[in-house]
Order: sequence, then C-alpha cells, then structure tokens
Amino acid sequence: MIKHLDNDFETVEYDAKQSVMLYDNVQFEEYPVHWHSEIEIVMPLQNNYYMEIAGKKHEVKEHEVFIIPSCELHHLLACKGRRIIFQFDCSVLNSNPVFSPLMRCLSSPLHITPEYNEEIHIIAKKGMLEIFDLYKSDSELAEAKIYNIIIYLLISIRDFEKKKQFSLAKCADDKINEYSKVFDKVFKYIDNNYMHDITLEDLADVSGYSKYHFSRIFKQYSSVSYSSYLNERRIRAAEDMLLNSEVSVTEIAVRSGFKSLATFNRVFRKIKRCTPSEFKKLYET
Repeated sequence: MIKHLDNDFETVEYDAKQSVMLYDNVQFEEYPVHWHSEIEIVMPLQNNYYMEIAGKKHEVKEHEVFIIPSCELHHLLACKGRRIIFQFDCSVLNSNPVFSPLMRCLSSPLHITPEYNEEIHIIAKKGMLEIFDLYKSDSELAEAKIYNIIIYLLISIRDFEKKKQFSLAKCADDKINEYSKVFDKVFKYIDNNYMHDITLEDLADVSGYSKYHFSRIFKQYSSVSYSSYLNERRIRAAEDMLLNSEVSVTEIAVRSGFKSLATFNRVFRKIKRCTPSEFKKLYET
C-alpha cells in the first residue's frame, strides 16, 4: 500500500482523485512506522484491525472508525480481513480559517465507537461507506461530495467535544453560548494577528475576562492551552508559505510570528516531526 517511503515519511500518490486516496485493503501486510501530511481514516469491514500510535496499541473493531491526524507516526499491523483506508489532503481545510475549529478536534488520534458517541459513530460509519462509493464513481462532483462528508463529520465531532468539555466543567447552557461567542472572537483575533507578538493579556482583553479565568476557560473550550493553539496556528501559516513561496525559512519564521529561527525550528519539529527545511524539501521531491 505504501508506494513512496523516505525514512519514515510517506508521500501519498493520488491515483483516481486529486486530493483523496482510498484503499479497499485486504492485504495481510504490515506497514512500518511512518507518517504523512494527509489525515488518515480507517474502518474495518471484516475482522478487527490493529495499529500502534506513539507506542500505544489500538484495536479497531468492525465498522468502528479510527482517525489518524496529519503527521502522526503510526504502524499498521498485518491483519487478516478487509478495511477501508482513506487519506485526504488536509491543506484544503487548513488553508481556510473557517475550518480552524474543525481541525482543532484532530490534534490527537480519535477512535469513534458507539461508546464514544452513538450518533457520531453512525455518521462516521455511513460517511465512510458513502466515500467508498463516491471514490469509485466518475462524477465530477465526487471529490467535493467527499469533502462535504468529511466536514459534516468534523462538525459533529467538534460540537460533541465542546459540549462534553463544558459538561465536565458543569457549565450552564447560557454560559456555553457566552463562551462560544467569546472564543469565536478570540480565534478570529488570532487568525488576524498570529504574525505579531500576542500575549495572554492581549487575548484576555479580547475576551473580556481576567487572564487567569481566560487561561482556564480556553483550555476547557479548546482542549489545549492558548500558547499551544497559537503555535499550531503559526505553524499552519508557515506550512503554506513553505510550500507556496520562495521566501527563506528565516523570513517565514518572522512572518509566522516566531521571535527566532531556533524557536521556529523547535516548534515546527515538535508539531510536524521534521524541520521546516526538511518539510519543504520533501514536498519539492
């Protein structure tokens, strides 16, 4: 299944479509530890499937859905059976700030089972089967419809995760609505100003809360700290510039909002598993 592997980096070679790839996988074959910039979604159709991510073994049962985020090292074990393995280019979504809330729910692997949420499991299972049929079709709208299914699934996941976070924090419905409006404003501020120096105090002022209250609520709402979110937003901007401009890595670091090249390299490697220069070189290759 892996056609191009450079050390542990897989270059996904699209066949039938421009930015999505689907394997109707029945091979009893082990796929070594690797990563790619595409998001990968796996659904076993016959027999369970096993994979290792960050040293943790996962068992995915028939018709459960497992989402592997972009740039996540993973190892697929040799298993008898049949499964859908679907990959898609997430830059289509990353390039538009409108989809930023959806991409936040894919910061770590996600195993969608009836126990996770029965309604979302049905949406994910049905969506994967629809994607399977669309991928084989010759319709000029097939790829657009596939992305529509992905977006609907991510919206469902994001809504559920947000409600779960505030439920754990025992927030009333009126508070959930208040926080949603506040953080929409905060995220837009970050999208418009990530290239500048943004402090905790700046974001707290935008929200109208004290910095201590803001910091606590931000993590409840986003599942990450404000500094982690800000770094991820800056790296998404840097990715686009690395792939679509001739600007030097140093200049991209500055334009992305990092104070030094060393910090940029360190944060980029932590999030993307490679340096900015390696990332650019891999894509050029």
